[in-house]
Amino acid sequence: MYILLALLAFGLLIIGHELGHFTLAKLNGVKVEEFSIGMGPKILSIKGKETEYLIKALPIGGYVRMLGEEEDVKDERAFSSQSPFRKISIIAAGPIMNLILAVVLFGIISINTGYFIPKVSEIVPNSPAQSVGIKPGDEIVKVNNKKVSTWDDFAIAINTSNGKTLTLQINREGITKDIEVTPMKNIEENRFMVGIAPTKIDNPSFGQGIKYGFDQSKSLIREVFSVLKTIFTGKASKNDIGGPLTIIKVSGAAAKAGIWNLLSLTAILSVQLAIFNLLPFPALDGGWLVILLIELITRKKINDKIVATLNYIGFSLLMVLMILVTIKDILFPIKF
Repeated sequence: MYILLALLAFGLLIIGHELGHFTLAKLNGVKVEEFSIGMGPKILSIKGKETEYLIKALPIGGYVRMLGEEEDVKDERAFSSQSPFRKISIIAAGPIMNLILAVVLFGIISINTGYFIPKVSEIVPNSPAQSVGIKPGDEIVKVNNKKVSTWDDFAIAINTSNGKTLTLQINREGITKDIEVTPMKNIEENRFMVGIAPTKIDNPSFGQGIKYGFDQSKSLIREVFSVLKTIFTGKASKNDIGGPLTIIKVSGAAAKAGIWNLLSLTAILSVQLAIFNLLPFPALDGGWLVILLIELITRKKINDKIVATLNYIGFSLLMVLMILVTIKDILFPIKF
C-alpha cells in the first residue's frame, strides 16, 4: 500500500512535468504524437485524436514526443517549424510546471497543517540564544547577511555552521540589530542548534498558504544549488546520492508517516526535478534551452544531425548514470 502511494507520488511529478510540455505544445499549435509516463516496455496505450497516451514499465521518467522534434519537418504544426521563442516556451514549461506543483503542494500542506516562521516563540534555558540576549518575539531577518524567508532557511544555516559563530540580523519591535551567536552541537540529535523555538502559524489563509509555498520553494531552490555544488566539486559522499529505488523507499517511509509528509516530500522532489532538468546537459530540458538560445542569438539554426547526436549521447549517458545509481541503491542503500 505504502509503495503504491510512493509510486503515485512519483508519477505525479512526471505527469506534472510532461503536462507542462504538452500544454504549451498544444497552445502553440504543435502536434504531439506521444505522451508517455514511464520508460521502456509499453503497459497501456490509449489512442486519442492525434496523440497516443502511454504508460510504460519503468517509473524513471516520461516524455512528450512532438512532430519534428528530432528532425526538420516541413509542416506548420511541427516543433521544428516554430520560432525560437515558441520552442523555448514549450521546453521551459516542464520545469516551470514542477515549480508550480511544488508551490501548490506546499500551500495545500500549510493551509491544512499550519507552518513555522523564523520568529522566536521560546528560548531554551542556558542555550547560546539566551546567553547572547535573543528574546521571544524577535524576528530573524538574515544569517551572515543572507536573507531568511522560512524557518528552514534558518535551521539549515545553523546546522551547516559546524559550530562557527554566526551573525544574526533580527527585528525587535521594528528595530533592526545584529547579534553574534555560536551554535552548540546536540550530541543526541547530531545537529547544531542555538536554542530557539519557532512561531507556528495555525489556520493560515489561502493567501498566506500560497506565499508560504513560494517562500519554501525559493528556499529549496537555493538548497538544491548548494547540494549540486558539493556534488560537482567532489565533496558529496555516496550517501548523498540516491536513485529511483531510494526515492521509492523514502517516499514509502513518508507515506507511512502520513499523507502530509508524503506530499511534502513530493513537493521537495518536484523542485529537485525542475532544477535537474534545467542543467545544461544534452537530452535534458536545459540542454535544449542552450541550443535554442544559441539559435536565437545567432539567428542560425543548428544542424539537426548535430542536435540529434548530442541528444543521443546525452540520453545514453543519463541511462548509464541511472543504471549505476540504481546499482548503488541496491549495494549501498541509504539508511533512514
